[in-house]
Amino acid sequence: MKRQKKISQAILLIILLSSSITGYSQMLLSRNITITISNQKLDDVLEIISNKENFYFSYNSRIINKDTLVSANVSNRPIGEVLKQLLGDGFEFKESGNYIILRKAPLKLRVVTSAAETENKFYYISGHVVDDQTGEKIEGASLYEKDRLIIVNTNSNGFFRMRLKSRYKKATISVSKEFYKDTSVVLTPRFNQTVIVTLVPLLTKEHTVIIGPDGYKAPESIDLEVPMNDSTSWLYRYVKADSQLVDKKTLTRWFVSSGQRLQSINLRNFFTARPWQVSLLPRLSTNGRLNSQVINNFSLNVLGGYSGGTRGFEIGGLFNIDKKDMGYVQVAGLSNLVGGNVTGVQVSGLNNTNLMNFVGVGAAGIVNYQHKNLTGIQLAGVYNHVGEHTKGIQVAGVANFTNRTIKGMQIAGVANISSRQTTGMQISGLFNYTRKLKGVQIGLINVSDTSEGYSIGLINIVAKGYHKLSISTNEVTDLNVAFKTGNRKFYSILLAGYNTPVEQQLFSFGYGLGSEIQMGKKFSLNVDLTGQYLYRGTWDYSNVLSRVNPALTFRITKFLSVYAGPSYSVYVSDQDRQIPGYKSTPPGGYSTHKFSDQVTGWIGWSAGVNIF
Repeated sequence: MKRQKKISQAILLIILLSSSITGYSQMLLSRNITITISNQKLDDVLEIISNKENFYFSYNSRIINKDTLVSANVSNRPIGEVLKQLLGDGFEFKESGNYIILRKAPLKLRVVTSAAETENKFYYISGHVVDDQTGEKIEGASLYEKDRLIIVNTNSNGFFRMRLKSRYKKATISVSKEFYKDTSVVLTPRFNQTVIVTLVPLLTKEHTVIIGPDGYKAPESIDLEVPMNDSTSWLYRYVKADSQLVDKKTLTRWFVSSGQRLQSINLRNFFTARPWQVSLLPRLSTNGRLNSQVINNFSLNVLGGYSGGTRGFEIGGLFNIDKKDMGYVQVAGLSNLVGGNVTGVQVSGLNNTNLMNFVGVGAAGIVNYQHKNLTGIQLAGVYNHVGEHTKGIQVAGVANFTNRTIKGMQIAGVANISSRQTTGMQISGLFNYTRKLKGVQIGLINVSDTSEGYSIGLINIVAKGYHKLSISTNEVTDLNVAFKTGNRKFYSILLAGYNTPVEQQLFSFGYGLGSEIQMGKKFSLNVDLTGQYLYRGTWDYSNVLSRVNPALTFRITKFLSVYAGPSYSVYVSDQDRQIPGYKSTPPGGYSTHKFSDQVTGWIGWSAGVNIF
């Protein structure tokens, strides 16, 4: 009995909670509200209502004047009824989540067909395209017949005229415009017809007003979908233009007409396929004016072409422009531009520009520009650019750039840059940079933020790495200064020395490499290999000293340590006369090993202090 009682109580609790939730989630337009206002701005009144009931209004600023003065005195009436009183006839209200969307009642699509059937080979469709909400004529809308690849654009008055062939038994024209929902109109074939087409706007942020409770900030983007009775939906959203459209690139603006670019933007959701096409110029193609929406297996562009994409082979005398993906071979005398992914081989005389990912080999006489990821090889006479990650090889006559990480190799005549991480190798004639090095840098100047690899060059800078200023003495010069930078595994050394006695002067300068082996908390073993030029009073001779210096280092504090150890020197000199006031080399008192008349070796020593 107790168990049954507990079950009954649980069921009752669930029913009560369900009732509470149902009451709370009551349809917004059906909620009752009491409000008294007189000659107040419409947007202020909407804000009062949204604050009282804790929901949001959204509407198009082009169809509702928020500064309109309104009055109302209602008690316990549905919100939908109040809105109708405030806005008047001609408006409808839709709910989506916690939003009420205000819009004009849509215009009706009207199709007027002539009574007489034409006996000509062609019949004409003409009319206007208008905004579903404002009734304004829409300029630059694209109307096209998909199967025959026929397209026209509306003029400044929203007017169009299209010619279709009478021999086809069916005809449907599709209508598209940027920031509007696509629609289609089924026609009666072989009849001259006048058509008025309405398009439903997809509102931009510029024209969308969001009114909500106090402290509410409109989000960056909203996508509200309102189900309709016929299982379709009415879509109301902020729309953001794609800043990386092929149509916005310089090459497209040069060689593609404004009308073609307009229809390309309007028809962003429509693409079809054909086995082949031949173009003289973007407007002169076997695919007609809709070539920019056609994906071909083979494309021959005598001078240049503008197509939807390639799945096979494309060649252009001057340029190729593909809106979507390209595979598998693309060759151009001057330039290739692809808006989608590239898979295969891409070759051009000047430059390749790709706005998505690349897998394969790209070769250009001057520049390869890859907006996103590269998996493969880039070869350029001047410059290679990857906007995100590289897995492969970049080779350029001047410079390579990868904006994020590279796993592979960069080879350049002047500079390599990997903004985040390099796992592999950077080789340049002058400068290499990466934030985090997990590989090898070879160049005159190598820079990184952190390093787990090796930097080989004259100047190696690791911002968060190994930095030591060493002051030392040895049997050759009694005052030496060296700067060591890199990481503990591998660091470079810039050094200079001077022998102070006036009658025994000696100057030295050189470069070296070293490594530190940790031997506990306080001790470590440093092994340095250096090469120096010795100035002994004249530049007429060559005096080169190479030394190996193993030294035991004791760390006193974080920024101070001392070291000492033996060294072995090999001295190569062709100076056969002593200059007064300058020290002779090898130094006296040391047992030497004569390798030849000009090569001598001996065992010496060094000791010093490290700062930092």
